[in-house]
Amino acid sequence: MRNSPSPSLTDWLVISLRWLTILGLTVSLSLHGSLGNAPILLLLGLAAWNIGLSLMTGADRCRPRHRAQHLLGRMSVFLDLVVALSLFWQQRGFSGPAYWAGLLPIFTAAVSFQPGSALIIALLVSLAEVGLAWLLLPSLATLPVAGIAAVALLIIALLLGFLGRGLTKNRPPVQPETPQKVKIGVESGRLRAVSNMISTLTSTLNYKRVIDSVLDLSLSALNSDPDDQPDDRLIGAVLMFSKEESLEVASARRFTPADLGIILPGAEGAFARAIEDGNPVLVTKVAEDAELNRIVALRVCSQVYCFPLRSGFSVYGVLIFGHPEPDYFTADRMEVLDILGQQTVIAIQNARLYQDLANERDRIIEAQEEARKKLARDLHDGPTQSVAAIAMRVNMAQRTMVKDPKAAYAQHLIGQELSHIEELARRTTKEIRHMLFTLRPLALESQGLVAALQAMADKMKETFSQNVIVNVDEGLLDQLEMGKQGVIFYIVEEAVNNARKHAKAANIWVRLRSLEEGLTLLEIQDDGVGFDVEAVNRSYDNRGSLGMVNLRERSELVNGLLHIQSAPGKGTRVQVYLPLTEEVADRLHHAAGVG
Repeated sequence: MRNSPSPSLTDWLVISLRWLTILGLTVSLSLHGSLGNAPILLLLGLAAWNIGLSLMTGADRCRPRHRAQHLLGRMSVFLDLVVALSLFWQQRGFSGPAYWAGLLPIFTAAVSFQPGSALIIALLVSLAEVGLAWLLLPSLATLPVAGIAAVALLIIALLLGFLGRGLTKNRPPVQPETPQKVKIGVESGRLRAVSNMISTLTSTLNYKRVIDSVLDLSLSALNSDPDDQPDDRLIGAVLMFSKEESLEVASARRFTPADLGIILPGAEGAFARAIEDGNPVLVTKVAEDAELNRIVALRVCSQVYCFPLRSGFSVYGVLIFGHPEPDYFTADRMEVLDILGQQTVIAIQNARLYQDLANERDRIIEAQEEARKKLARDLHDGPTQSVAAIAMRVNMAQRTMVKDPKAAYAQHLIGQELSHIEELARRTTKEIRHMLFTLRPLALESQGLVAALQAMADKMKETFSQNVIVNVDEGLLDQLEMGKQGVIFYIVEEAVNNARKHAKAANIWVRLRSLEEGLTLLEIQDDGVGFDVEAVNRSYDNRGSLGMVNLRERSELVNGLLHIQSAPGKGTRVQVYLPLTEEVADRLHHAAGVG
């Protein structure tokens, strides 16, 4: 706390940084497909150590004046160093996704000790990484990269060392211990509540449980006496932004039933200031705040503390507490709430990341199921019926020969039937080959998007006598990675198949061209019968086909925007706007009112 012998914010800074590093390494390794057994064990060990440090720090066992000599500080630096170098080696050095893990022991040493210690650790990390990089790839080409990395680590260590010394100098002086056991008990109780909250939040990825735990544990942390029951006058709530960009109550304590359903814009007053500035706001005149005054439970409060749940440019909502006493939110209590809010943001990020991964897994499973259904439909509509027709004609030819072979040969009936059977067999072979091509277009993998689209057009002409004209600006292909080219191919394949089956079009045009810097337009147009787009969208839940849904979902995979133009008798134009950069994507979706 600011004026007590409890752990300083510097200790919590090191602990929070280690949680962020664990999260960052987990995400980085997951995105590169490198989260195997060894990295998981290393990260779990680091997380277990961090939980232990959190508990010991909360119990006031790591005082600032003992930091330079304390064994735990040295053990933390050593463990960070072992984990960083192990991940560096396991992930193949500077070319792996965990090359930056070496910053963790440097920062720990810089904040916990002195600039000289940070430089020593940086030098040790640099030498170790250069040696490991040479063992992984014994080539002279390795040395320049390793040298640059070593110099960068030394410079970062120097800067972080002076930053750590600044934090040490600016930290309020620790007051000598006095016999005021009551005050010490209050602070210890609050810190135990904080560490309990950290342990709870790091042990769950359930979004609802995270929010409920924040409110329950914060009520205990703000108690004046750790042995007392939670203050029944303290009001707390977590308001989260919905898809409509409005603040809605996710969880609350001592809100009225009417307050639980309230929806606020978050565009004025304390909410707006906290969200825009990213800093907590203490409101002493609740009645004058346009949005806080709409919450009935807060009208009896003399003070309301608003903490923004924000990380960088991502804003999740606000955490609010209110109390009738005019001076309830002291500097110590606000510091406790700041710690709770910061840990809440980290926990929400973890829960959101987990939920996103779960949603992506479900989406992949659904896409695979839809692919199986589509294959079954295509087999039923094409090759299955053709094979049945072949069997029927063979049976008919056999019965004709048994009944009157001379008449069958004299009238060339057998020859005609064999010709029909051969024609059906050839057509079935073409349909099966076309289906195999669409399932895995080898031309896309070996020759690129243009060759794959042209091969698709040729097979459409050969198999279904459907005329498809492809026009692609090949200069754009260098800006499209292979994964994005694959999605574009399947968007074209879906749209062309829809046009072939339903539009009765003589011609289908496929165009890919640049609209402006960073923005590409994919267009599939036909001269078929067209349809009423609004009517189809209104009744889509009752339709068996998922063509338009597939187009929309595949467009979203590349951050694109789908637009369909059609009218009865006027053909159909499917347009997909494809941004090539994040900046263009944000501008595109903002202009369209999406996201």
